[in-house]
Amino acid sequence: MPTTPLAVLDLVPIPSGATAAEAIGNSIDLARRAERFGYARYWFAEHHLNPGVAGTSPAIMIALAAAATSTIRVGSGAVLMGHRTALSTVEEFGLIDALHPGRLDLGLGRSGGRPTEPAPAPVGGRAPNGLLIPPRFSAAHLLAAPRFVLQRTLLQLPGARSQDYVEQVDDLLRLLRGTYRSADGEPARPVPGTGARLQVWILGSSGGESAQVAGAHGLRFAANYHVSPATVLEAADGYRAAFRPSAELDRPYVSVSADVVVAPDTDTARELAAGYGPWVRGIRTGEGAMPFPTPEEARAHEWTDADRELVADRVDTQFVGTPTEVADRLEQLREATGADELAVTTITHRHADRVRSYELLAREWRRRSR
Repeated sequence: MPTTPLAVLDLVPIPSGATAAEAIGNSIDLARRAERFGYARYWFAEHHLNPGVAGTSPAIMIALAAAATSTIRVGSGAVLMGHRTALSTVEEFGLIDALHPGRLDLGLGRSGGRPTEPAPAPVGGRAPNGLLIPPRFSAAHLLAAPRFVLQRTLLQLPGARSQDYVEQVDDLLRLLRGTYRSADGEPARPVPGTGARLQVWILGSSGGESAQVAGAHGLRFAANYHVSPATVLEAADGYRAAFRPSAELDRPYVSVSADVVVAPDTDTARELAAGYGPWVRGIRTGEGAMPFPTPEEARAHEWTDADRELVADRVDTQFVGTPTEVADRLEQLREATGADELAVTTITHRHADRVRSYELLAREWRRRSR
C-alpha cells in the first residue's frame, strides 16, 4: 500500500497545573520532535476564551514553529475567517513565508463569527468497512452560550459583519496571485503576500459551503473525524463531487483528522486518555476547554447520563491503544474516507506522554509502509 503521510494538529493544550507559557514551549518542542519522527506537516488550530487552550493565533505559533524547525511544513488548521479579512490573512502569512519560503500551509475555516449551518437529524451507523459513524451532534445550543456570544462580540469590531465566505476565499486567492481588482478596477498587491508560496487548504465538517468552495477552486480539503465524526464521509464526498481541476491540483486531495492516544500497552493508553471525556464536556457545554486533567482528576468527575450523551460521539471515536491498535483504526479511517493524508491530534496531561504517543505511532506507520 502506498505511504499515506501523517500530520500533526495541535491546539496548544494547557495541562492542569501548567501555564500558557509552558504549553507554548511544549508545542514548539513537539514540532521539533515531529519533524524528526517523520511527520509531513504541523498545523495549529485557532481557539479563543478557552482556559485550557493557548492556541489563539495560528500565525504566531506557525512563525515560532517554523523558526524552530527546518523541513516540516507548518500551517493553520484553521484560521477562522469569520472575524478576519482576506488582506490581513494574506499579509500575515506572506510575512512568515518571506522568512520560511515554501513551507507554509494556509488552512482556512469558515467559522469565527458566522452562523453555523443547521444540523440535520441525528443518524448513526457504520461505514461499509466498519468505521463507526456516530449520530450527529448539534451545536445549536452553543451559539447562545455566554462564552460564545462574548467571543463573537470581542473578536469583531463594533458593527462589523463577516464577509461572504465564497467571496472572501476568492479575494484571498486573487490577492495571493496578484490578480485582485476592486469594483473600480484598482489593483491590490500586498507586500509581502502576493506571490507567497503558500499551500491553501479549506477545512470543513460537512459537505456544505466549505467543501463546495474547496472543490470549486481545486484546493486541498481537510475533513475532521475528530470533531465531527458523524459527517466526515459526507464532507469528503461533497468535496470530491464539487472538485474541478486547477493549476494547483489535477485531482481531489483530502486530509482527515483523528484524535489518538498511543502507549506501549492498551491499559496505559486508556489511562492517559482518561481526561478526554471531561475535557470534551467543557467544550460541549459552552464552558470552554478546561485545562487538561490528570487521570486522577478525570476519575473524580461525577458523570450524569446527560454528560455521557453529550460527549459520546467524540469519546467513542477516539483511537486509543497500542501502536498496532491505533494504526489499524487509522487504516480503517483512511479506507472509509479515501483519505490521501491523515492528521492526528493527541492530548495527554504529561508532555512526555504526548511526545511518546506521536513517536510510537510514527514508528509503527513507517514500519507498515516499507
